[in-house]
Amino acid sequence: MKIVSLLPSATEILCALGLREQLAGVSHECDFPAEVTRLPKVTCTAIDKRQASDTIDRDVRKHLGNHAALYSLDVPLLEKIQPDLIVTQALCDVCAVSASEVDRVAGTLASRPTVVNLEPTRLDDLFQMITELAELTGRRQEGSRLCERLRRRISAVGDCVAQRTTCQPRIAFLEWLLPPFNGGHWTPELIAMAGAIDVFNGLGRASRTLCWADVAAAQPDMLFVACCGFSVERAMHDLQRLYHAGEPLIRRLYAAGQVLVANGNHYFNRPGPRLVDSLEILAAALHPAMAQPEPATRATPMVLQ
Repeated sequence: MKIVSLLPSATEILCALGLREQLAGVSHECDFPAEVTRLPKVTCTAIDKRQASDTIDRDVRKHLGNHAALYSLDVPLLEKIQPDLIVTQALCDVCAVSASEVDRVAGTLASRPTVVNLEPTRLDDLFQMITELAELTGRRQEGSRLCERLRRRISAVGDCVAQRTTCQPRIAFLEWLLPPFNGGHWTPELIAMAGAIDVFNGLGRASRTLCWADVAAAQPDMLFVACCGFSVERAMHDLQRLYHAGEPLIRRLYAAGQVLVANGNHYFNRPGPRLVDSLEILAAALHPAMAQPEPATRATPMVLQ
């Protein structure tokens, strides 16, 4: 079976199921596990991620407003690959090639691939996606074992949090900073499981654009930042920009040591197996007495330069 994955999260699931050798193409954003970066890239983007974050936001809005594609498929490469299965999504307009475009191109391929659209909004949907892909690829047993391992880790976090939670901090979780976007869909669920309160009450809903007055009005005790597609260093740069511009909430929470930053490219924003890592990262940040993740994956306190 030749598989093309148009989503980093799907690529991670497929590799966790032992299907790395069946992957014949991936998106330009697929980077985990590291060996998938050597695979043919079947997508590209119209947005330059090296730009300032507010410029990226304006460019995305302009493209969407003009009904212009943010991502495009390399059709000649897909014609060469002739995949049997294409995995994509229809959940987020700014995350991948549009589902309608994938369906259109798939219909022109001689291999007549099966197209699977993944639309997770809750943590439980992760297990449904694993099960669906496992059944489609003849990896039912591997899928069951993977789900079992992930559920055990989730349960372990729940047991630790239950022993340590005395009060529930109010967290403003942001997946973008310029302008601020709250973490939506599964993120509020992770916050609750880690023993905290999502100040935006966005369980199961898409993230939305806010202003900093909205964030301050929610009265958070902590700001937890995991910018979608960004490393810790890139998110830290935006926080420093906002701090030096005089944003009162960031200045107050920074002074209290309550601004934490995680890698939003690898964690929190990809609904794959590493959502469980994300839960562990968040819980460990809230409960320092818990077993801590590897240093490279931990949430990092904001620093000024």
